[in-house]
Amino acid sequence: MKEYSAKTIDEAVALAAQELGVEVDAVIYEVLEEKKGIFSKKATIQVYELSDVVDYAQDYLKNVIESLGITGVGTTAYMQEDIIRIEIESDHNPVLIGKNGNTLRSLNEITRLAVSGKFRQRYRILLDVGDYKDGKYSRIASIARRSAKQVQKTKMPVTLDPMPSDERRVVHNVLNKFSHIKTESSGDGHKRAVTIKYVD
Repeated sequence: MKEYSAKTIDEAVALAAQELGVEVDAVIYEVLEEKKGIFSKKATIQVYELSDVVDYAQDYLKNVIESLGITGVGTTAYMQEDIIRIEIESDHNPVLIGKNGNTLRSLNEITRLAVSGKFRQRYRILLDVGDYKDGKYSRIASIARRSAKQVQKTKMPVTLDPMPSDERRVVHNVLNKFSHIKTESSGDGHKRAVTIKYVD
């Protein structure tokens, strides 16, 4: 974290962008002070790096898990494309995953909202416990391929069970290069699902 001061917030952000060698829109900052006097103006911002965002996400997640009475939890975080992936290490994996992954999904959502609220930007965050997500992605990919082959034969659309956005993304990516196949997401919230369609 580093502080930058100028006459206005925009000027302070521009100064930070220039020093960091990034676009103005890429600067993650918090306003510490803004004075708009008749004779003097001053604005001070605190600029965060991506590592600060990742550290905050890990600390927030650990605090939430500890509030559930689960201690001795470790986390490992890394970037995968534009996604902050956090692997959770615990002796209570089934509890953290929950039925059908519902607890893990809830932890993922509140962590994402907390981080986005703190840094005033949208971040894609993916939590995993004991490779649960990777295993699920593999199963979803197999179901998607099998369903796509069925659609290729029958030319009749198939709608998969509703799933969260990261799992729908797996379906779209896996079937992206299937011939005569198009995928569409429809529905709202927890009912949003992927439909696999035949196209000429």
